[in-house]
Parts: sequence; structure tokens; C-alpha cells
Amino acid sequence: MTTEPYASARRVFWIVDNGASHRNWAAAKRMNDAYPNAHMIHLPVHASWLNQVEIYFSAVQRKALTPDDFCDLDEVAARLLAFQNRYNATARPFDWTFTRADLHELLHRLGRHDPHAPQPFAA
Repeated sequence: MTTEPYASARRVFWIVDNGASHRNWAAAKRMNDAYPNAHMIHLPVHASWLNQVEIYFSAVQRKALTPDDFCDLDEVAARLLAFQNRYNATARPFDWTFTRADLHELLHRLGRHDPHAPQPFAA
């Protein structure tokens, strides 16, 4: 926040999950007191799928760091770099199928408390 372009920006939005270190309004106030142009925006609870870096870290954990029987930190670094190179070579943009119209309909149905509305977050 002390370097450009953030220091001179009128507003900087920090999108955060609900982790313990930044879950409540006190965390947002601490950030805003330290950096008046900073605004902390919390993702909805149980919505880590909205945070794309969480998805990436999950893939790193499952595909690169498991099992975690490394001899030293150099081996960890090598594994992470190899994963990064492979991931960057094969990653493709996600093709969203849930449209703005779908979202509008879902919100409308939820707003009416429709018991037949699909449960978008069901496991």
C-alpha cells in the first residue's frame, strides 16, 4: 500500500476470505486506519470457490505437495516451480456457463424465499 500505484490511488479494494486474521469489522477498521484509501471486501462465508487463488492453492496442495516427504527446502522449491511451469503451460480460461440472467433469476427466487429454488451451494 506504500508503493505505486496503490499509494496514490483514490481507492484500493482488498478482497479477502473469512480467515481468522481478517474475518471481522475490526480487521477492516485496522486496515482503513493504516491506509485510508484501502477498503476490505469480504467474500461470502463458504464461498471460497469465488476466490480463484484458493482453487490454485488447493491444486498445488493436491498435485505438488502431497505427499509431503521432502528432504529439504530446495526440493520443495523445485517441485513448486515444476508445478508452476506445467500449470502455466496447460491452464486454459474457465468458460462460465452461469449467466447474468441465471444470477438474476436465482436472486429473484431467493428473494421470494421460493422453497423450490435450486440450492446452488449444495454438496
